[in-house]
Amino acid sequence: MRTLKNILVTGGAGFIGSNFVHHLSNQSSFTGRVIVYDLLTYASPQANVNGNGNGNGTDYLNSAQKLLGDERFFFQKGDINDPETLFSVFEQFEIDTVIHFAAETHVDTSIIDPGRFVRTNVNGTFSLLETAQAYWKGREDVLFHQISTDEEFGSLGISGKFSEVSSYQPRNPYAASKAAADHLVKSYYHTYGLPVTLSYSSNNYGPNQHEEKLIPSMISRMVTGKKLPIYGDGMQVREWLYVGDHVKAIWNIAQTGETGESYAVGSGEEIKNIDLVQMLCCMLAEEAGLSRKRLLGLLTFVKDRLGHDRRYALDHAKIKEKLGWIPETDLEDGLRKTIIWYLKKYNF
Repeated sequence: MRTLKNILVTGGAGFIGSNFVHHLSNQSSFTGRVIVYDLLTYASPQANVNGNGNGNGTDYLNSAQKLLGDERFFFQKGDINDPETLFSVFEQFEIDTVIHFAAETHVDTSIIDPGRFVRTNVNGTFSLLETAQAYWKGREDVLFHQISTDEEFGSLGISGKFSEVSSYQPRNPYAASKAAADHLVKSYYHTYGLPVTLSYSSNNYGPNQHEEKLIPSMISRMVTGKKLPIYGDGMQVREWLYVGDHVKAIWNIAQTGETGESYAVGSGEEIKNIDLVQMLCCMLAEEAGLSRKRLLGLLTFVKDRLGHDRRYALDHAKIKEKLGWIPETDLEDGLRKTIIWYLKKYNF
């Protein structure tokens, strides 16, 4: 088991990153420091994080900061494409672990502005790898963990699942940029001996996700009475993973995963998009005291997205067998937790 002392969490103010920091703050066995490094883009809502003197961060990180305390939680606003700032952070906090969440992630945006995704996901990962290599100078007691996605593998038919040995077949600029970043990470392991691990996950959902994503977007629209747009015929199948389960898997890999190995993190919870939205309508109606019939009447079909993959699914047998991780939250329970969190957020 690795002893992780000073963890740099890039993109730690974003959705999965902030949930990971929350998870760390609740681990009594972790006695090290957490350094959140984030550019605070539109997907990382700004608020104040008290106690570290710079007045930046996100509201969702406040409780994590309070649990860790001023001596163990730090926030640095910065761009992963800024090697000088990155290196100074490595030096100041004696970074021994990088958990690399920072990325542009919205497929629709990648179709409109692919250059932004290349800059952040490819060039940014390269910058971070170069910084880690320059600071660590061949150390073996360090780790660079790359957070990746099942979208890199392309589209599945009605059966089968992707695994760690599946070939990359990205079908949109977002997936292509993440695949390129993974190739860089793997090359630094094989060429330079940089200690790395990688993980691929299925679609995440849960607290603090930006409203551009399907589930929070639909919840927001239901609360405000707006139309619920469904791409194409709505029959696209996705595997949904509760973010709390995902961050537990990441922490497991960081502590005990084999250097140079990749791990697929899935849930086995597959559902068609149309069925998911209908399920959300029924559950939100129950939790918020709204009319189920009125919410279901808001569904409207729109033109399908370019490069829209039909089905994703991951085989998580390896992480189960090798590291003992299994998903704990079924889809119904996870969706209900998520709906309740957003209703509180909207004071509904």
